[in-house]
Amino acid sequence: MHFIFESMSEEAKSLNFIEQIVEGDLANGLDKNKLRFRFPPEPNGYLHIGHAASICLNFGLGERYNAPVNLRFDDTNPAKEEQEYVDAIKKDVTWLGFQWDKELYSSDYFQQLYDWAITLIKEGKAYIDEQSSEKIRAQKGTPTEVGSNSPHRNRSIEENIALFEKMKNGEFEEGTCVLRAKIDMSHNNMHMRDPILYRVLKKSHHRTGDDWCIYPMYDWTHGESDYIENISHSLCTLEFKSHRDLYDWYLDQLVVPENIRPKQREFARRNLSYTVMSKRKLLQLVESKVVNSWDDPRMPTISGLRRRGYTPGAIRKFSETAGISKRDNVTDVALLEFCIKDDLNKTAPRVMAVLDPLKLVITNYPEEKEEFIDASYNDYAEGFGSREVPFSREIYIEKEDFREQANKKFFRLKLGGEVRLKNTYIIKANDVIKNSEGNIIEVHCTYDEDSKSGSGTEASKRRVKGTLHWVSIQHAQKVEVRLYDRLFTDEAPDNHKDKDFKEFINPNSLTIGTAFVEPSLTNCVAGDKFQFQRKGYFCTDQDSSSDKLVFNKTVGLTDSFAKIEKKASAPARNESFEKVGPLAGKYLKARNDEERNNIKTEISELSKNISFDFLIVPLEIAKSNKEVLTCLLVLDAGIETQENEKFEAFIANNLKSNNATIKVETVKYTLNSPLLKATFNTELITLKAADKNPYVRSILEEKL
Repeated sequence: MHFIFESMSEEAKSLNFIEQIVEGDLANGLDKNKLRFRFPPEPNGYLHIGHAASICLNFGLGERYNAPVNLRFDDTNPAKEEQEYVDAIKKDVTWLGFQWDKELYSSDYFQQLYDWAITLIKEGKAYIDEQSSEKIRAQKGTPTEVGSNSPHRNRSIEENIALFEKMKNGEFEEGTCVLRAKIDMSHNNMHMRDPILYRVLKKSHHRTGDDWCIYPMYDWTHGESDYIENISHSLCTLEFKSHRDLYDWYLDQLVVPENIRPKQREFARRNLSYTVMSKRKLLQLVESKVVNSWDDPRMPTISGLRRRGYTPGAIRKFSETAGISKRDNVTDVALLEFCIKDDLNKTAPRVMAVLDPLKLVITNYPEEKEEFIDASYNDYAEGFGSREVPFSREIYIEKEDFREQANKKFFRLKLGGEVRLKNTYIIKANDVIKNSEGNIIEVHCTYDEDSKSGSGTEASKRRVKGTLHWVSIQHAQKVEVRLYDRLFTDEAPDNHKDKDFKEFINPNSLTIGTAFVEPSLTNCVAGDKFQFQRKGYFCTDQDSSSDKLVFNKTVGLTDSFAKIEKKASAPARNESFEKVGPLAGKYLKARNDEERNNIKTEISELSKNISFDFLIVPLEIAKSNKEVLTCLLVLDAGIETQENEKFEAFIANNLKSNNATIKVETVKYTLNSPLLKATFNTELITLKAADKNPYVRSILEEKL
């Protein structure tokens, strides 16, 4: 931890470490009007959920400080870049709800970068090297061995300028020569050992065409583009931390005092469980036809998530909740799914659709009769409106909602049992019809005519334990449903050195089926989102036509994948955590230290199978005292923690808890960690002086 918080305000403590850096610069005299940020994607693929973290960070800073944010395309490698990707990136950023100040391209600066390279040559700080890439690589040495100078390192300035001009004019073939900066071949940082500034690439550029056949390297382009654009804070992912020395060296050669000098700072890239984040690997999935396209709803791309039914609000909430970290970690995909469920629960109309139909005939309902039921789009919130749903003698229900025989805990339809059909009548199952194989193909029921929902009759007020969704067979529309599961069966598919990530592709990641939906969905358009009651959230796909609607399943109401995975592989750490919950409940009720110590001993054994990465999501969403204490007791059992904003927020919240047990356990845990003790020193001192609980005060008086 790089910050001590004793003197920081409550507001400052809520800032992420990047915001703290900005605040520090402002406090040290940086003019707020000179703040400027940028999001600099390379147009060589579609953006994914990891890029969303960078988008939300940079544009979020722009919103927080009312500062401009540039969208700058790092288009220095024409071999991999296409206009298609530029257009897709712009669409994604706009869809997420952000607006850039200027749309810029590194290619805008090709002439300026070339001119500056000439200046470096003239100052004796760059030279043409005609060695092969293999020889250059070998001469760089290793992290423990210094490099050796190129035989071309001491060429004259005049010769270097002439050769560089020939490179620019296309007189050298690819791979025959490069322009290198002359820095230090014995530098501790390998990136400082005479890095390459320019290489020959005889490829047509998507913007400049064939104007150039030499292209600047990213490290040379990056900082200089920031400088040209007056960027104050250049935020990169952690893999560029070792490049910072070079970033600064290049700027040292150019920056003049009256201009703002960009500052590079790094944050951890967003990694998500059960997927891959490398654009190269995502491209492999597209090219090998594992998925249909970059916007396949199974892909972690922003366009894929959009097509699947994710909303900008859910992705921004996910980025905010997952936070910004200084250390690489993996975020559980369950958090992303939680965010979209939370969003759609508040916004998606609730309609009826049957995915696995079983015919049900109401034998005492008139054959020619039909009714139109006024049904609300959301029974739990106002403002959604309603629609008319047709009801008739023959309807479809889900096959799983009927059993010929069932125990008392089965609250759906069974022979001799009653349920209510959503918004309509109570029915009773009397008989079944089976096919030659003995499978039920039809259920015969009777209905209570006086039990219609909302009619006010005594029968309508009668309570039955089960309520089923349904659709009228004669009115229902047949549609295609695409049921998606996670694309990989392994939590970290590209983390196996001895296996290709594609070995973990889930063969059941897509199931295409047929469903029957109520007629109110007839006129929906691509992107419309619904909750199919009791089945999950669905989004109308772009493949829909006037003849056939197609719906993508966005996410279930419960995590079916987790249930299947648990049943199939029973991961010990999940089972262990689930076992801690009941023990935490007992701990809350324990009457003496002996009981508590015995419970902690049990938890200590279980915690050996629980990782800190797994614990992040539970501690992030813990609400009840039992849930909070479960996480605290696992932490206290000694699992190895990492620097994490959500972890620190969890501790901070619990130090303010009104529950005595939670506060005591949090205080003890914090005092036992030198890092946390330093971090929350101010809070602990305050509790020591003023907490209402004398036991809390006594613990702190002894330890502080």
